[in-house]
Amino acid sequence: MRTTRALALTAGALALGHGLPALTSLGPVRPLLAPKLSGPGDPGHVALTFDDGPDPASTPLFLEELAKTGTKATFFLLGQMLEKAPWLGRDLVDAGHEVAVHGWAHRPLLIRGPRATLDDVTRAKDLIASVTGQEPAYYRPPYGVLNSAALYAARRNGLRPVLWTHWGQDWTAKATPDSVLRTVTRGSLAGATLLLHDSDCTSAPQAWRSTLGALPRVLERCAEQGLKVGPLREHGLR
Repeated sequence: MRTTRALALTAGALALGHGLPALTSLGPVRPLLAPKLSGPGDPGHVALTFDDGPDPASTPLFLEELAKTGTKATFFLLGQMLEKAPWLGRDLVDAGHEVAVHGWAHRPLLIRGPRATLDDVTRAKDLIASVTGQEPAYYRPPYGVLNSAALYAARRNGLRPVLWTHWGQDWTAKATPDSVLRTVTRGSLAGATLLLHDSDCTSAPQAWRSTLGALPRVLERCAEQGLKVGPLREHGLR
């Protein structure tokens, strides 16, 4: 009986250790548990990041909009999406943007094992590097949910995990340009890392249109506050 109980306690402890980092996906908790993970940076700078691309239906329109102001951003790419549109990955880098790893497939890591997680991150990183010629430096897990396996996979691949301080909640069918602007600019933007999406591959159909509609006003709001907008590589991550 004691052996069975000990094994049960050990299994429970291992499961807790595996999933405990996922608590950092909770916005109010993250600053307390892992203040650096959100991506706070230079108080005079805002890091602009996009997830889930590259998408031929939408990413080129974001590139056009960013080019109007010469703004550079960090794009967290999915391996599955890049495999379908490798030229878009090259277009991102040629335009001066930064590419980073969002994984191969947008699947919750808590339901995947360590080997599958390592494979997911490694495959995505290797494809991004080979297609774009740029070695990724950052990793953001699907849904912002980390676990011990994801942290190990990131370390093995020389990637720094970065989540966000502000998001636009731009993936829902109810999102509008006004709601995205209002949500992503809530609170102080000084040193913020913004999360937006340039693809609807895991969002409501056409949700990216609300993001694209809000983008010029997001940049204007930052400029009004005297903040420079750019990629994570220029953010002075703490």
